[in-house]
Amino acid sequence: MTELRLARYSGEQRAEPGGRSQALRRALGGGAAMALALGIGTGAGPTLARALGVGPSGTAAKLVPAALVSAVALALVLGAVRRSGHGPARLGFGGPAASLRALLAGVAVTGAAACAVFGLGTAAGLLRWSSPDPAALATFLVTNAAVALLLEALPEETTLRGYTWTSLRGAFGGTATALGTTAVFLLVPGTSTVVEAVTARLLGEQGTHVGLVPEGQHPVDYLILLTLFGLTLVAARTALREAPLWAAIGTHLTFLTVNRIVLEGDRRDAGWSTVHQDPAAPLLVPLYLLVAAGAFVVLRRVSSRVRRG
Repeated sequence: MTELRLARYSGEQRAEPGGRSQALRRALGGGAAMALALGIGTGAGPTLARALGVGPSGTAAKLVPAALVSAVALALVLGAVRRSGHGPARLGFGGPAASLRALLAGVAVTGAAACAVFGLGTAAGLLRWSSPDPAALATFLVTNAAVALLLEALPEETTLRGYTWTSLRGAFGGTATALGTTAVFLLVPGTSTVVEAVTARLLGEQGTHVGLVPEGQHPVDYLILLTLFGLTLVAARTALREAPLWAAIGTHLTFLTVNRIVLEGDRRDAGWSTVHQDPAAPLLVPLYLLVAAGAFVVLRRVSSRVRRG
């Protein structure tokens, strides 16, 4: 069995000869773990919430399935890593201080890119902002962060930019690994809808949507944005030397938070929202992802030079 050889700088693993079929199987296993976790969590979450006495709406009702998603995803992936004789650091985790620095770096780079692009979009007349409600906004930021971390950011980054990326990087070059990880990422939403539907049916719940993308999303637009988002997350994950996976988690959280305020602020009672003054306004989202990805590439190069110097 070919083992991954991690370089000290997690963004610069070197490809090994051979073992490519095994690397591909492991990479797909990371995607399967996320699809299973997401499908089981969302399919069984309402039943578990009722069993715990949680009402059908509110933050607690969202936290139960979110926590279940993280529990399943982390159990599957960390179990696989431990069976190979390694620990969480293999996936890109690190100590508390390094993890916090990496998380804040992901938040800062992505947030700065979003502020710059949306600021220019506002100045150009593409967006009009409502008056912020500080209390409602603060509540939204806290509750959204908790749910988004458990439902999406932590499990997806652990399984995909953690296990899938690491598996591929041990046998392929950087470009192939980035594209392969992103391709696996694109398979997760559709696969998870099948798992969710089966889980819900087994528990006697109502049937759920099954499709290539989540219900209500335009397939082409969704997959294009998901591709760009996936590549940005890979750029974040490879930008830092220590605890690099937390940079991707910070990027993921910031992306979800920003988009939910800018695109869905009124529907989510976020305390702040926008009105699109031009049909081109949604294009600001992929634009700020491109800016963030470029910034992470620059950050990686600067970090490499500092380390060599």
